[in-house]
Amino acid sequence: MKKDLYDKIVTHIVENQEKFYRLAFSYVKNKDDALDVVQNSVCKALDHYESLRNEEAVKTWFYRILVNESVHFLNRRKREVLSGEDYDEQIPYYEKRYEAEGDLEAQVDRLEEDVQKIIRLRFYEELSLKEISQVMELNLNTVKAKLYRGLKLLKQIVQEVE
Repeated sequence: MKKDLYDKIVTHIVENQEKFYRLAFSYVKNKDDALDVVQNSVCKALDHYESLRNEEAVKTWFYRILVNESVHFLNRRKREVLSGEDYDEQIPYYEKRYEAEGDLEAQVDRLEEDVQKIIRLRFYEELSLKEISQVMELNLNTVKAKLYRGLKLLKQIVQEVE
């Protein structure tokens, strides 16, 4: 039975690798870092697949791992102090089909961390609100409230810019 679960997880990862890359890229804003985050997430998922209690929850379980790994990567990067020789002006790499649309991405980055996660999962990954509540381990009504509050704030910010 565990072998079937392992195969199901591997199949899910292979079929959705583009989505996972896109989500990781939306957090870390760098091709190589996004690939590292996805790779670390896959390794964690395959190492700990026995901990999955509900076989039907593979999708939300892996998204939770990926989001947590992305946030962990960002927190680790904030703590790193660049020395003089490592600090070269780096030009970020963007793939055209993953490129952020104007200033909206920058405005999303300014929102609270939970609201950012919800907006990314809802609109970038097209997860349902119920799936988002499972990924983030929040009440469905809390997810709805944070989503709509975040969208209202984004609308205000965009109207101010125009």
